[in-house]
Amino acid sequence: MFDATLTGRAAVVTGASRGIGEAIAAALLRSGADVTTLQRGPHSDELRATARELGRTLAHVPVDFADSRSVGAAIDQVGAVDILVNNAGAQIRHDAVDFPLDDFERVLAVNVNAVFQLSQGFGAGMVERGSGKIVALASLLTFQGGLRVPAYAASKGAVGQLVKALSNEWAAHGVNVNAVAPGYVRTEMNEALIADAERFRQLSDRIPAGRWASAEDIASAVVFLCTPYADYIHGAVLPVDGGWLAR
Repeated sequence: MFDATLTGRAAVVTGASRGIGEAIAAALLRSGADVTTLQRGPHSDELRATARELGRTLAHVPVDFADSRSVGAAIDQVGAVDILVNNAGAQIRHDAVDFPLDDFERVLAVNVNAVFQLSQGFGAGMVERGSGKIVALASLLTFQGGLRVPAYAASKGAVGQLVKALSNEWAAHGVNVNAVAPGYVRTEMNEALIADAERFRQLSDRIPAGRWASAEDIASAVVFLCTPYADYIHGAVLPVDGGWLAR
């Protein structure tokens, strides 16, 4: 599934303890990269086993993405990298009329502020060296409004615009900044939705591909954007949604 096009590259993946982030970290390892993950908790046993099997380096730096000082310390600890994948995100649901401002600000801190701080912190060296790949995780709510998720929708809309803004400045310096927008994915985060038989059927019926994505489906698109095959792709928000937005 993955070739060794990223051999010798140093990659950072945020929020890689489970789900899509873990799949991205594993896919990068299989593509030849050494990976440092940034998240609160440790790696899974499966991810550690993948790194050992492949003979790749896998490191972990604990970080609180809602705390700019913690994010800054992590950037300093990791140092120069070739690839940054901004996967970590927060999701909080409330009716808009009752949405606590503290919750709204926390979602934006994790989903927007930290993404910019990490992109800036690692991207500065990429610009100076004349090469690098930055991929952010957007969402269907980069394009749609959703229900009971105004903070998340606002944050993912901002991510879509942020990759365009950064690409305008950094493309000429050999740095690719793009985003992947996952559709509905079979992950732990969506277990309750999957367990709701009627809602699951309604969502599934709208997906032209006829199935929900796996975490590996999303990881494949992210890895593609990190390879030389995507050198002329700048400022794109790539939907990986089984055709949901086309319906």
